[in-house]
Amino acid sequence: MDRETQRLAQQSMAFVLAGGRGSRLHELTDRRAKPAMYFGGKSRIIDFALSNAVNSGIRRIGVATQYKAHSMIRHLQRGWSFFRAERNESLDILPASQQMNDENWYKGTADAVAQNIDIIRDYEPKYIIVLAGDHIYKQDYSIMLKHHVDSGADVTVGCIEVPRMEATGFGVMKVDAQDNILEFVEKPKDPPPMPNDPDHALASMGIYVFEAEYLYGLLEAHKDHEDYGHDFGGDIIPDIVKNGKAVAHPFSRSCVRTGTEKEPYWRDVGTLDAFWQANIDLTDFEPELDLYNNDWPIWTYSELTAPAKFIHNEEGRRGHAVSSMVSGGCIISGSALEQCLLFTGVRTHSFSELKGVVAMPYVEIKRNAKLTNVVIDRGVIIPEGLVVGEDPVADAKRFRRTDGGICLITQSMIDDLEV
Repeated sequence: MDRETQRLAQQSMAFVLAGGRGSRLHELTDRRAKPAMYFGGKSRIIDFALSNAVNSGIRRIGVATQYKAHSMIRHLQRGWSFFRAERNESLDILPASQQMNDENWYKGTADAVAQNIDIIRDYEPKYIIVLAGDHIYKQDYSIMLKHHVDSGADVTVGCIEVPRMEATGFGVMKVDAQDNILEFVEKPKDPPPMPNDPDHALASMGIYVFEAEYLYGLLEAHKDHEDYGHDFGGDIIPDIVKNGKAVAHPFSRSCVRTGTEKEPYWRDVGTLDAFWQANIDLTDFEPELDLYNNDWPIWTYSELTAPAKFIHNEEGRRGHAVSSMVSGGCIISGSALEQCLLFTGVRTHSFSELKGVVAMPYVEIKRNAKLTNVVIDRGVIIPEGLVVGEDPVADAKRFRRTDGGICLITQSMIDDLEV
């Protein structure tokens, strides 16, 4: 990072939007917001946006929380308390005002910033980078900041290149050869293609860079609108496209690739199938996302645990794991694991067979269980002899089974089996 880029990062504040439920994850987000979901064996989803900010040299961060915020707040307090005010560093947790009439809950992404302008002003940032806290990726935001300043834009929008007809669920940008945004449309049926690449479109990542004073004025101008101006993608950005200068910043220019990563990696793990797949992909011989290279670390709360342990070495009762990730505090007792990802403190007992299992912290799997392609919520106790993944009809009656064949198992579902 050159001196000019470093200076821009030091003048900036990251505002992370972390209040979304993530309803397509169903019971997994009954007790926690989507950004607080576990990922990769020891992290939470929000750790990626926060780590990107810290690694980019941005040390002033605000996190806006709303839905089921306790799990998120506890994680931030435990894992992100290393900021020092005397070094001009800060991490503020910013819950919505919880009034009985709901009037001061965040009404949208822009409203979340607007309700916290006084707090943001206290830090006197020159630039504000607004981030979505619920995606998995590694990006150097300082490069995007430099692009914003050099282009003279009113707003710079982070975007990913996706196959054109897969962009129908995103905000999509039509741009010219100089990255100027000519049109911004939400979830179009016929997405506009990229210049010189008719098969791909530019989809918004929910990342926006503004000069702070410009953003304050913009939000002030919209504050009295009852049903307008509360959302960046739906209201604010299209207005700037029409009346100001909006520039697109392709993710490929500032994504961070280390180790085995060959292509830019960005995932929205907002469905059970996507969540399961992204976790299981980490067990590949050369995963698309590299968590082992410390050049761009993913910071998180690390519990004090004993190392993982594998015990028993008898035919049919051998504790072993193949193509799997097993976190600290796990005990694999006479169980066979293949392509599994186990979070902290998981215990598996003798004669159990696991394939394609994503197990949240402190799951316990009793003897003779046979589980295939499942996601198990935190603290679930799998009863002895349970078989999942062999009979789709039976699985769908007992658990939440996706069209892709992934089963979600929660403790309440297990309790219902025993009634």
